[in-house]
Amino acid sequence: MSFWKNKTAFVTGATGFVGAHIALSLVEQGARIVCLQRDAVKANSLDNFDIRSRMTVIHGELEDFSLMERIINEYEIEAVFHLAAQALVGAANRSPLSTFEANIRGTYSLLEACRIGETVKRVVVASSDKAYGTHETLPYNEDYSLNGLYPYDASKVCTDVLARSFAYTYDTPIVVTRFANIYGPGDMNMSRIIPGTIVSVLKGENPIIRSDGTPKRDFMYADDVARAYLMLAEKIEITKGEAFNFGSGAPVQMLELVQKIIRLAGKEGEVEPDILLKTKIAREIDEQYLGAEKAAQVLGWKAEIDLDEGLRRTIEWYSKNLDKLV
Repeated sequence: MSFWKNKTAFVTGATGFVGAHIALSLVEQGARIVCLQRDAVKANSLDNFDIRSRMTVIHGELEDFSLMERIINEYEIEAVFHLAAQALVGAANRSPLSTFEANIRGTYSLLEACRIGETVKRVVVASSDKAYGTHETLPYNEDYSLNGLYPYDASKVCTDVLARSFAYTYDTPIVVTRFANIYGPGDMNMSRIIPGTIVSVLKGENPIIRSDGTPKRDFMYADDVARAYLMLAEKIEITKGEAFNFGSGAPVQMLELVQKIIRLAGKEGEVEPDILLKTKIAREIDEQYLGAEKAAQVLGWKAEIDLDEGLRRTIEWYSKNLDKLV
């Protein structure tokens, strides 16, 4: 029997890309899901996977502490997966206050409700590799300082520290995730390089690289990510109060990534990358990727789906659903 059979989980951000994959995985394993939706956005991952009818959807904001407290108490929430955030870097730079409200005040409102909620047994909070900012030595490990200074990055530093503060001060059963870049079916944010490139290529348009093509990043397939979230929650007795990195261990340059997508989509000779910048910009982090040795040692977790296979699956999904996206 699945660990999650008949357990009740609250997933914030379930209408988003990663949250929807976690919700889908939980539903498939027999869990009862409550999710929070702030805006009634038509193009969302939850509806793409057609699982809205299999869960309870509550409309509201994370910043509303009384709502968080009510949800946890009335639905007798046992597990919380906190992924809701204003996650667009460009939007964060333009509007830092709304980002800080959602990502910082929203986090401590939820965590306080978890702290006083008598039914909550496990909480997984999404930080980010962006919280690390820039370090000279790669890959980044969990003991590196959190140097994120741009608005989104700083909001994730605060989320990360707040979560671990509740765990250490109040013994709240919380664990923190720091993931590399995530991709896979259902991502509706076309400003991200993988879905944006795939859709452009499938439409016969030249994909745009919003850099000089040389920055190197790590990418993880969504199924590996969902599996990691569930493992952390299941093993909260040994993960509580800790932060865990997750990455594939195979970083790739942006130009190479786009060329790979073109090849796997069978569009070589038909489209080519349009490199937006011919020189590096000062704010661009040249290389950023994570070491996941701790996750391997403590959880026995490692990424199972390599980039080529993950991209094939992702391209197939977008090809089948292209009419929804154009």
